[in-house]
Amino acid sequence: MDPQEEIVRLIATQIRLQLNNQSAAIQELNKSGFGPSRIAELLGTTPGTVNVTLAKAKKRNRKTTTVREGT
Repeated sequence: MDPQEEIVRLIATQIRLQLNNQSAAIQELNKSGFGPSRIAELLGTTPGTVNVTLAKAKKRNRKTTTVREGT
């Protein structure tokens, strides 16, 4: 593993530990520009899990926005 890759993996691990939540880590890495395959590789999960997690988060955000607008 090249040194740059090792640094990326360590940062991804740190994000996951600080957030103490895989879903939050997936969302943060996605916001940072990583795609589902790369996020899955960094967090030791599958791209399918990442895609489902992102879809659920998007759906939750839409519901939250709708509730706020309807208030």
